[in-house]
This record gives sequence, C-alpha cells and structure tokens, in this order.
Amino acid sequence: MTKTICYDINKIAVNSQAQLIRQRQSEQAYKRLMTSLSHDVKTPLASLVGYLEAVENKIVIGEEKDEYIHVAHEKAHYMKSFVENLFEWVKLDSGEQIFHFEKFDLNELSRNIIADWIPVLESNHFEYEFVIPETEYFIHIDVNAYTRVLNNLFQNIIIHSAGDKMALHICEDIQQAKIIISDNGKGIAPDKLPHIFERMYQCDQSRSAKGNGLGLAIAKELISVHKGTITAENSSDKGTVFTILLPKAL
Repeated sequence: MTKTICYDINKIAVNSQAQLIRQRQSEQAYKRLMTSLSHDVKTPLASLVGYLEAVENKIVIGEEKDEYIHVAHEKAHYMKSFVENLFEWVKLDSGEQIFHFEKFDLNELSRNIIADWIPVLESNHFEYEFVIPETEYFIHIDVNAYTRVLNNLFQNIIIHSAGDKMALHICEDIQQAKIIISDNGKGIAPDKLPHIFERMYQCDQSRSAKGNGLGLAIAKELISVHKGTITAENSSDKGTVFTILLPKAL
C-alpha cells in the first residue's frame, strides 16, 4: 500500500512538473507572438502616418503627392489584411471559430473561388493554369474556410514567390481529393521549408515588409479542421508546390 501511494505521489509530481513546463513554454510562445505582433503593427503604422502627414502638410505635391497617397493606400490594405488574419488566428487558437460543414461539389466551388482571382492574377502579370475535373466530387466542407485557404495560398504566391506563373490542379479518387497549387518562383530555402506553416514565421527579412506570417498557419489550421493535410515542397524545376489532401464525403 505504501509503495502504491508513493508511486501515485511521484506520478502526480511528474505530471504537475510537465504541466508547468508546458505552461511556461506556452507563455514564452505568446510573449514571442506579442513581440512579433508589436513589430508588425508598429512599423507599417508609423510609416502610414508619416506618408499621410507629408500629404496633409503639403510637404509633397503633384506626382510625388500621388505616389505618397498610393503607398499609403497599400500600407492601409496591409494593415487591414493583418488585422483580419490576426482576428481569425485568435479565434482558431482559442477554439472559438464556428464552422458550418455542408456537402459541396469541390470542383464547382474551386472554380467559383478562382474566378475572383483571375483579374488579380492578370493585374499582377501572372500567367495561370487551372485543371479541374468536370465531374462532381462531393466533400463535407466549410465554404468560407476553404475559400480562405485558397485565398491565403494565392496571396502568398503573388507576394512572396517572385514568379510570374501559378497553377492549380485537382485530381481525385474514391478516397480523397488532391489539390496541387504551384508557382515558378524562387522556391523556399530547404532549412526554412519545415517551418513555413508555423504562426508568425517569415522565411527571410525581406518578407517581413510584405507579410505577417499568419496566412499559411491559418491555412494549415483550416485544412486540419477538415481532417485533411497540407504540405509544401520545392519543385524539381523551380518554385514551390503546395499539396492539399481532403477526404471525400461518404
């Protein structure tokens, strides 16, 4: 009996210590997150204010003024995107995000989402190729979540790939659908590749001015909610390939 009690006490002590370690790691992770958030908000916000003050105080005029307004407009859109991503990440991380799963034709849904991106791709001088089966393929999906996943991946390619061509191919079998999204850009450094789906992770210093490190993390969380997977690898030719696997509806 004494040995059993001692064993239970030791087990409780070990569990408590493990829980304390996890709590400290979580606190440290959130401190790092807050530091990153502070930097990502403070820098573009200060820059935005500076550009607007220069315009308001008539420090710049004519074509230079127009350029300042254009830059301020871009920075305002960055802040809007950042806040939207942050809000969505907080809801996902806290488990407060509500999903509405329905049975949808993945192919038709994908075509509808892509249609909105064609003008954006063309305005950014991107060639594109979409290969989607004409047959119906039903999966249980949250439409808004799937739309966010494709939006985040397309936006990531436009902003970060440094390429000028992207492609989306969908292939399906009796068990799952495979969605392959690729570009012909610079690819991702091999040592950075395993970390790109981590929140607030940015592959290099140049990306910190263009992204917030949340888009791919959100995409991975949303795909996981659908009991699917998303991976990334460098193409043997050039660029990056994202592969999403989603189970077919039974």
